[in-house]
Amino acid sequence: MNTLQNALNFLKRPAGIITAVVIIVVLVATSLSYKFVIQSSGHAPAPTPKVVRKPTPTPTPTLVPTATQVPTPTPIILPTQDPAQIQGVDGTMVYNGISWLRMGYPTCGWGDLRGDTLKNTMQDYHSKGIRVLFTICQANNDNLYNTDILNDAAQGHPDAVQCGNEEMKQDASVSFLYTPPDKFAKFYDLCEHAIHAINPGIPVLLGSLDPHVASNDYQLMVNQVNYLDQMQNAMNSSVHPGGNWDWHNQTLGVIDSWHNGYLGANNLAGLFSFWSQQFHVDMNGGELGKHLWVVEGTGCFKGCGINADSSYQVAVSHILTLITDVQTAQQAKVPFFYFSGKDFKDQGIIWPIGILNQDGQPKPIRQDLGMGERTLQMNCPDGVVSVNDQLTLLSKLYNHCSLPGNYIATLVN
Repeated sequence: MNTLQNALNFLKRPAGIITAVVIIVVLVATSLSYKFVIQSSGHAPAPTPKVVRKPTPTPTPTLVPTATQVPTPTPIILPTQDPAQIQGVDGTMVYNGISWLRMGYPTCGWGDLRGDTLKNTMQDYHSKGIRVLFTICQANNDNLYNTDILNDAAQGHPDAVQCGNEEMKQDASVSFLYTPPDKFAKFYDLCEHAIHAINPGIPVLLGSLDPHVASNDYQLMVNQVNYLDQMQNAMNSSVHPGGNWDWHNQTLGVIDSWHNGYLGANNLAGLFSFWSQQFHVDMNGGELGKHLWVVEGTGCFKGCGINADSSYQVAVSHILTLITDVQTAQQAKVPFFYFSGKDFKDQGIIWPIGILNQDGQPKPIRQDLGMGERTLQMNCPDGVVSVNDQLTLLSKLYNHCSLPGNYIATLVN
């Protein structure tokens, strides 16, 4: 207490005041001097670290990439044709001047036209303007009613379909072909519905009639009518009970194998006459083509009066049949497919009934002679054409070129 009192008394004196002022000045100077030294050295007093709380990041959701949708190409669908314009060849090659082909599903015993192969093949033909009659042969096992086969064929987008082949054939050597009418009725019903579900409006043929000779096999042809009657009964009793399905409203496939044009024969005209009566239409009135398609028109060289060992008889009957068949079908306005595109070997026997040889090469008009030894001058819409091979002859006939008046003499002699 005394010390504080003494200090106050001292400051009241002039000397005390001076001393206090000096002390204050010294303190201020010292502070300024320290700040100057710090600034000149480039160092600042270390700040007190501030704790900053780092925010917890929100998880970014994982994006699942969306698969790019590849559009399904629109299939090329060719418009339907007037039956009178449908003329083709049985085979898978592209034949110059031929706009229709006939080929089959693997159930017919050959080929691999199923799935994508079938689709791509059909689209390739369509891109070239070629139409296809596609045959689905009936199976003789549990696959008879296999709709996977029928749907697969339908998705190929053929231009016409033949449901079944030679289903009435009574031949021990190919007994697997025969299908009882009630079973064939169910098969045809499934086939026709599968095809039209995807390809509405295209022709669907009711199997095919195995070949008969109209003049000699009348009863066998009547038996074919009876088969169709039984099929109709099964369709309206077991397949669709109470239905009114009628085979007379369907289109039948026809197979003809005879030496038409040779020795005055014309079996195809005889078949047309018989079936036009069954369908109650005029044979040459333009309506028969709605009920019949010749799916195989061909000659005959064995078992039909032709000497199979005579290359002359085989050659002449073959080429006359080709011409006569086309003329007969065109007159009746019935679709026609020549059989076959190429010669082939079956059971060790060469069948020389193609318009090309086994290697796919042109055959002379008279196949027993050399190329050019027989030539036909044909009048076509675009002028006169000299024809010396069978493929060109067929294509020119299809395109309504006319033969010279002496064509028979040229071919026979």
